[in-house]
Amino acid sequence: MSELAIRAVDLHKAYSITRAETLSSYRTLREDLHSILRGALRRGSGATREIVKALDGVSFDVSEGEVVGIIGRNGAGKSTLLKLLSRVTDPTAGHAEVYGRVGALLEVGTGFHPELTGHENIYLSATILGLRRAEITRKLAEIVEFAEIGPFLETPVKRYSSGMYMRLAFSVAAHLDPEILVVDEVLAVGDAEFQRKCLGKMNAVSQRGRTVLFVSHNMAAIQQLCGRVIVLDKGRVGFDGPTEEGVLHYMGISAAVAETDLAGRRDRRGTQRLRFRRVELLDAGGEPVTVALSGRDLVIRLHYEADAALDHADVNVAFNVRSPNGTLIANLNTTDSGGLRQPVYRSGYFECRWPRFNLRAGAYDCALYCAINGEVVDWLQNAFRIDVDDGDFYGTGRLVTRDQGDVLIDYSWTSGDRSS
Repeated sequence: MSELAIRAVDLHKAYSITRAETLSSYRTLREDLHSILRGALRRGSGATREIVKALDGVSFDVSEGEVVGIIGRNGAGKSTLLKLLSRVTDPTAGHAEVYGRVGALLEVGTGFHPELTGHENIYLSATILGLRRAEITRKLAEIVEFAEIGPFLETPVKRYSSGMYMRLAFSVAAHLDPEILVVDEVLAVGDAEFQRKCLGKMNAVSQRGRTVLFVSHNMAAIQQLCGRVIVLDKGRVGFDGPTEEGVLHYMGISAAVAETDLAGRRDRRGTQRLRFRRVELLDAGGEPVTVALSGRDLVIRLHYEADAALDHADVNVAFNVRSPNGTLIANLNTTDSGGLRQPVYRSGYFECRWPRFNLRAGAYDCALYCAINGEVVDWLQNAFRIDVDDGDFYGTGRLVTRDQGDVLIDYSWTSGDRSS
């Protein structure tokens, strides 16, 4: 029987966050001045503190030599779990036992010092992992060759692209013979060839009897590499077992949340002459989607009920999109885009088409708003969420690196000859 590599016992992790009140873009000068004055007296306009449970009683064992995939929707607690197991942060309650040296790749360039060169950072990272200088020197050539950064080895890593960062960080973590390799979304950065190299290296590590924990939204990679998956759902273990069954379970969870029901919400504002009932996310062909992919058309369908049909009223429908850290990304409304082109019925839907969806991977909270002739009729904070995975936005066969910002821009370059 294999020895135990990891034991998680009733792990909990809670964060206290400050959430700013989400407002419509249509506000009076008086409201804006009031918000500014109120913000001078306390931190944040309309700010409230909220306890968010990232993990809520997670328990499992992992044996030596197992390759375990950890999957779940955005916000399920996957990255938080890896940070607890890697000792990056402490649990709120419960404990984790980890037997052996951990090589963790949690973010681009985790543990690198920006002012040091790639060469110096290899020694620094390896020393932190407990290796002696002679051991590092013996592995150096192999690390540099895999990372493909030879010409830039003596360059400070602050000048590296995120792809170079990732190649070097993964190479260091994977080549220093950790007993446990922890990898979070390494396939989100880099081209297809680098992704294949990463999968090959993780497979080679597992063949030597090492333990691998692998977080990814790429189900093909999970199925290729992992013999077991743990599905996290809202901070809890929803499934723990064979990979094929786990992937089916995950897809079932996703299908169940493809549509957001708003009928039972009691935290509405407005007169309720018109009420949002549910939200659907659809692809260009009208099929439900659970995860939006950057570069693909996304349709947001807002179902409603009204007290009466409205043939000639001035109806403004809007939803805004906030990033995972609460920053306002966009406000999409019918007024700025030219108005509704059809009448409002007793029961129907508003539909917003977002061509070549251009947001990066993450979970984006959206508020809903509707006004009729300037009167607010329905307004819901945190009405629905758009979960996004990175896609091949530019059609180049590679994913855009994470240092390119939250929004992808459709652009092109040309060159010209002025000598003629």
